[in-house]
Amino acid sequence: MRWKLPSFTRNYYFIATTTFLIWMLFFDANDFISQYQMRREVNDLEEKKRFYLERIEEVKRERRELLSNPKLLEKYAREQYLMKKNAEDVFVVIEEDK
Repeated sequence: MRWKLPSFTRNYYFIATTTFLIWMLFFDANDFISQYQMRREVNDLEEKKRFYLERIEEVKRERRELLSNPKLLEKYAREQYLMKKNAEDVFVVIEEDK
């Protein structure tokens, strides 16, 4: 049984275009799969960038609040760095998992 191909498949331009498309879709360094993976990676990196920019703004806001309020600064230092006044004792309570 012999397969009969349509006449346009023997056209030079059709063959060249088909070859070019197959090459660009599967074999080229910028093929579909690579483009998809790079686009996904860019989206992930943009999401991380957005998160870190929001976090930076939050830290800047907290810093402004701490530097503008001495009582808040003292509270933060006591809680985070376990600082104390000279006449005080600090007790650290650690809860055990049951």
